[in-house]
Amino acid sequence: MSVPLLHLQDPLTRLSIAPELGASLVNWQASATGQALLRPADAAALASGSPRRLGCYPLVPWSNRIAEGGFQRPDGWLALAPNTGHDPYPIHGSAWQQPWQVEQHSEHHARLSLDSTLPFAYRATLDVHLQEGCLAIDLQATHLDSAASWYGLGLHPYFPRHPDTRLQAQARTVWLAENGALPSRQAAVPDHWNFARARTLPATVVDHAFSEWPGHCVIEQPGAGYRLLCSASGAEHFLLFCPHEQPFFCFEPVSHPINAHHLPGRPGLRLLQQGESISLGLRMHYQPM
Repeated sequence: MSVPLLHLQDPLTRLSIAPELGASLVNWQASATGQALLRPADAAALASGSPRRLGCYPLVPWSNRIAEGGFQRPDGWLALAPNTGHDPYPIHGSAWQQPWQVEQHSEHHARLSLDSTLPFAYRATLDVHLQEGCLAIDLQATHLDSAASWYGLGLHPYFPRHPDTRLQAQARTVWLAENGALPSRQAAVPDHWNFARARTLPATVVDHAFSEWPGHCVIEQPGAGYRLLCSASGAEHFLLFCPHEQPFFCFEPVSHPINAHHLPGRPGLRLLQQGESISLGLRMHYQPM
C-alpha cells in the first residue's frame, strides 16, 4: 500500500504527515541525528493503514470511549456502534478513520480538512507548523448538523519510551473505575502516578485520565539526548497510556475525561449549535540536552 506523504522541515527537525490516514503525523525527527521525537513508523506501519501504528492523530468529535451504545442529545438519543474490531465501545470519534484533504502545504506549514457526516455533520481542520524545532498542532471542529450535539477534542501522540524516559505533568485528580467498568469517579493522584516533578514512567500499566492539568508537560529523554517542552490549550485533562513492555507511551491532551458523555455534568464537553466551533492546540518544543 503506497501512502502519499506531506513533508515539513525547519532548521532543527523534519516531519511527515499522511492526510489519507486520518491526518496522522508519521515521523517527527531531529534533522541532525535522525533521532525519533515521536514513535518511529516504518514502511510496514504505513502499509497497515492504521493511525494506531503511526506518530499522532486527531480525535474528533470526542476522545476515548463512550459507553451505553451512544449518548443523549437535546433532540434525543444518538446511537453509536463500536468502530474497531477489538474494543466494545466507540472510541476516539470518527475523524481518525477518514481521509483528510490538503488545503495548504509549504515547507513549514500544512492545513488539512475533513468534511464528515459521521456520526453527524461537522468540519474539522488541522493546522501543523514547524518553526525552529517547535511542532505546533491546532485542531478545530465546527458543527454543521441542524441538531445540536456534544463535542470534545484531543490529540493522540505516541512517544518513544526508553528506560530513562522521564515525565513531568502536574494534575490534581485521576479518574478511576469500579469493577472493570469505564472510569466513573475522581480521586487524588496517588504518589506513584504523581508527575508534579519529573520522574521515570511506572513499570506497571497505566491507562487513565488525569484532570485539573494546567496544560504544561516536559518529556525528558536523557539517553537519547533531548527533551520536549509541551504546552496545550483547550485541554484541562490528559490521558496517560503506558502499556506493559512496549517501546512507546502516549500522553494525550484532551478536552474531557473518558466517557464524559455519561458523567455528571459532562465535564469538558461542549454542546455546539450549528455553526459553532471548538478548538484544541498542542506545542512541542524540541531541545537537545
